[in-house]
Amino acid sequence: MNEYFIEDKYHYQDYQYLYQIIDRALNKLELNNVSFSIILTDDQEVKTLNNRYRGIDNTTDVLSFALNDQGSINLPINLLGDIYISIPKMKEQAINYETGEKRELSFLIIHGLLHLLGYDHLNEEDEKIMISLQKELLK
Repeated sequence: MNEYFIEDKYHYQDYQYLYQIIDRALNKLELNNVSFSIILTDDQEVKTLNNRYRGIDNTTDVLSFALNDQGSINLPINLLGDIYISIPKMKEQAINYETGEKRELSFLIIHGLLHLLGYDHLNEEDEKIMISLQKELLK
């Protein structure tokens, strides 16, 4: 059984569709017994976290904090970590990329989830793998 929690600190409220997208992604990834949190927040909180944990004094769209970067932990449920999403940044990107807010927020959730699972885009090969998987999960 998978568990995930969406905390809406920004009072965005228009995210009920995410449950279906996340459930479908977890099924496609064949994940069982995972738990993670999604925090919808503002630019300032994301900027503060980005600065504190990455040394980058700017806001960003999504930050993922994996709990088990060092490998799996033997627990009845795999605690993946937290995904922070800046709703103002998401809205800005939805306009700039002409994707719409639902698609942009869905993309950021999937992107953050893949980071929690250890995927990254630090080099061209890894980026291709992650982008391909994101596209597949967002279909």
